[in-house]
Amino acid sequence: MKRSSFDIAPVPPFRLDLTVWTLRRRADNLVDRWDGEAYRRILVDDEGQPFEIAVRQVADGDAPRIAVSLSGRKSARDIERSVAPTVARLLGIDRSLDDFYRLAARESRLRPLASQFRGAKPPRFPHGFEALVNAISCQQLSLTVGIRLLNNLAQAFGATLTTDAGVFHAFPRPQDLAEVDIETLRGMKFSYQKARYIVALAQSLVEGRFDLDEIDTLDDEQAVERLCGVKGVGRWTAEYFLLRGLGRTHVFPADDVGARNNLERLVEAPEKLNYGGVHEVLEPWKGYGGLIYFHLLLKSLSEKAVIAN
Repeated sequence: MKRSSFDIAPVPPFRLDLTVWTLRRRADNLVDRWDGEAYRRILVDDEGQPFEIAVRQVADGDAPRIAVSLSGRKSARDIERSVAPTVARLLGIDRSLDDFYRLAARESRLRPLASQFRGAKPPRFPHGFEALVNAISCQQLSLTVGIRLLNNLAQAFGATLTTDAGVFHAFPRPQDLAEVDIETLRGMKFSYQKARYIVALAQSLVEGRFDLDEIDTLDDEQAVERLCGVKGVGRWTAEYFLLRGLGRTHVFPADDVGARNNLERLVEAPEKLNYGGVHEVLEPWKGYGGLIYFHLLLKSLSEKAVIAN
């Protein structure tokens, strides 16, 4: 195994643990791993070779710093240049939340939330395909069940790397899933519809019939409309993609039942919120819906004792 390492200085404040949990969501997530000190994930380079990143926070306060270690079968030095932007995307290290913190300082309902989870950055999946497959897999299921389906997918079709700690898997690329038999996914507990949607999406990307990069050039309304033209993608999945795939942190996926419940508790809503009601509640905090979404997720994880803070 060949290794190398480098340091990155995130925009302060930054807390690796909180950011990783915002990305990870559940303790049994096998793709985004966290042992209390290091975040680890298997990535795949342009030649299809898997390698592992391990990220540790080595300084905090006004000058946070993370150490990134790479290990793989080929020279890690060859892939350092492409890894730094991927780490920045995954962990949101270049994002300044100063405006959000200033808003929260003036808002009694947001102030405790921002204070408790100060330093949590908005993460993004490394590829749009992964963001969409995450959303499709979790549709109409609990997040716990959705994560387990995604684990099955990674273990069956993701590139494999054997490390000192064991055998680990990358999240599958479109080319890894384009030729998968629907019945194989059915045997992994995917519904027929979800299996069909995932394989069809992979095929459309491999064959060049759909380009996820183009979505980033569109405004929110256009992007949602374009995405909803893909089989298996509805409004919630599209908005989830805008937030977790494109990093549009003003977007609160308002059809997300869990997030909607979290918001109801935050504002002590007298009745259940519908899609329009969510946006009405968020209007005074317009522009920060996605950040509120992430902070409410962390609050929920903290209340369930999944994370300690």
